[in-house]
Amino acid sequence: MTPASPADLPIRPLSPYDLPACLDLATARGWTREEHKWRLLLTAGQGYGIDAPDRPHALIGAFVLTPYGSTDPAAPGGGTAYTSVGMVLVAERFQRRGLGLRLMEHALAASGDAVPFLTATPQGRPLYEKLGFKPVGRLGILTGHFTPPPGAAAPGGARVGAATVRPATAADLRDVLALDAQAFGADRTELLARLPAFADRFVVAEDGTGTVSGFAAAWPNEDVTVLGPVVARDLPTAQALITDLGTHTTGPVRYDVDAHHSALVDWLRERGLDGAFPCTQMVHTASDLPGDLDRRFAPYSVALG
Repeated sequence: MTPASPADLPIRPLSPYDLPACLDLATARGWTREEHKWRLLLTAGQGYGIDAPDRPHALIGAFVLTPYGSTDPAAPGGGTAYTSVGMVLVAERFQRRGLGLRLMEHALAASGDAVPFLTATPQGRPLYEKLGFKPVGRLGILTGHFTPPPGAAAPGGARVGAATVRPATAADLRDVLALDAQAFGADRTELLARLPAFADRFVVAEDGTGTVSGFAAAWPNEDVTVLGPVVARDLPTAQALITDLGTHTTGPVRYDVDAHHSALVDWLRERGLDGAFPCTQMVHTASDLPGDLDRRFAPYSVALG
């Protein structure tokens, strides 16, 4: 028998063994069955869920927290830990019964002293505002077949514009972590260390002195290839990285872009991508997202920042 109140249903930690139940819950709510991404989330972060009282091995609610440690206090956003809240889901038959509120209250409590942030859909934003999350930006989802700019080098790690783009190696990890800490404002070592295995292509850009000035990756997600993260010293370097990834990809791509990067948005539209800006970036107990947005050109994913 279904309990009279969702308050009677415990929230428990999830593990990779709960992947099928997470995928079923997401699919039932009309989300894409993103197995590759969910597998990363459940290993790099900590998932939480509520078991269905009437269906064995099923979930009626879930979310994932991905914690990031503090950086050097002198770095942008340094000295503060952050937590990304993602994949917040409630089964349709349990909607409007307070389950989403319970899940988010649990997420805030589990975040401890870390600053929680998330990317909200229009449907979820009212709940997050009720809990004290503040809007700090808009995120666009652009998709399409990438058309390289005129004069772009053919695939193969050659020079693209002002930067030389090549596949990343283990020796680049220190530079990648340093660039990401400046751009993101938190220590994401554990997550970025998984990028070579998670991504189909992982590249870095070098300037004329041989200094690593950016990095980017492309990873498979059902029927599209997601381009992200993209972290770069400036817009031309980001464009070089994106061009390399786009020319190595067959089929449609997805690019999540902050509305702050208007010049990049225009460039991506010229390259064949299009879409809207339906999502709101929100943060709790802080005035803004961490890091340097001018260097953060695309997130790892909307669930990870």
